[in-house]
Amino acid sequence: MKLNYFLFLRKLVTFSLIIAALGLIVVYLLPDDYVSPTIPFLYVFFFSVTVLIHYILLKVASKRAANFINYFMLLTFGKLIFFLSIILVYGFFRREDLVQFVVAFFILYLFYTVFEVVQSLSLTRDLRKHNEGKKSE
Repeated sequence: MKLNYFLFLRKLVTFSLIIAALGLIVVYLLPDDYVSPTIPFLYVFFFSVTVLIHYILLKVASKRAANFINYFMLLTFGKLIFFLSIILVYGFFRREDLVQFVVAFFILYLFYTVFEVVQSLSLTRDLRKHNEGKKSE
């Protein structure tokens, strides 16, 4: 499990640096009116949430692989509700920046969700191979 987690962290750091570099280019190309000042914090936020979710999924998978899909779906739903709550709270306090915030949030949400799903599929494939190896012994 440790090897999988550190490999995931390395991939996530690389992915985040690439996304941040592309985002930096886009921020410099767009007028200031289209850019939310919260973007640097959103990178840290999505990185942290992705690390936490993947860690929980690895813990679940190491205990009982059959529960992995259920926990994945439950965590994804909980994450979506949590993200919507953050958008609502931000919109309540900072209406003048809401549209830029939501656009940046949504774009990062899409990128990090695709990354998380790809990594989770890789994890389920590894779990399946591991379980088949146990059955043949």
